[in-house]
Amino acid sequence: MKNILESILFFAILSVSAAFTFLPIDHYVVTNGFSMNFKSSDPSGSFSTMGGDIYFNDNDLLNSKFDLFIVVSSINTGNGMQNKKAQTSEWFNAAAFPNIKFKSRKVVKNGTGYLITGDLTIKGITKEYTIPATKTLSGDKIIFNGSFGVDRIAFKVGVKSAVVPDKMNVSYSIPALKK
Repeated sequence: MKNILESILFFAILSVSAAFTFLPIDHYVVTNGFSMNFKSSDPSGSFSTMGGDIYFNDNDLLNSKFDLFIVVSSINTGNGMQNKKAQTSEWFNAAAFPNIKFKSRKVVKNGTGYLITGDLTIKGITKEYTIPATKTLSGDKIIFNGSFGVDRIAFKVGVKSAVVPDKMNVSYSIPALKK
């Protein structure tokens, strides 16, 4: 009798763990309607081209991931000369490094939102960043919103200056459609 109960308990535990192991991860693709803005005393602006994939399930954050990119040449500061200068080797070096990339390694729940930790790569330099996010769902669309700071000097974007602050404040809204 004891062996039978142990066997039943073993299979019950195995069944429950299998149910949690094989949760489907929804695949989303970044779509139009996003915003990626940066702000400081000067300059401020946005990027108009981004893309990537998001694999997300609230019940399986361990396997959720973000693989995103921003096209550097899509920068818009509202000043054509600043836009051109931002693409030079002193700043983003768009010719050698056409994309800013973010690839997550961990997604965790944080109150009503999430903390997404991963590798942010700008100008060929990769640093670990944890980016806060909130999420909204609407049918097959998911939208992540948040803001965080980026130390441009750590990525060798420009040089220290009394005119341009080291830290840029980034705010984002990333809509993605279920694939």
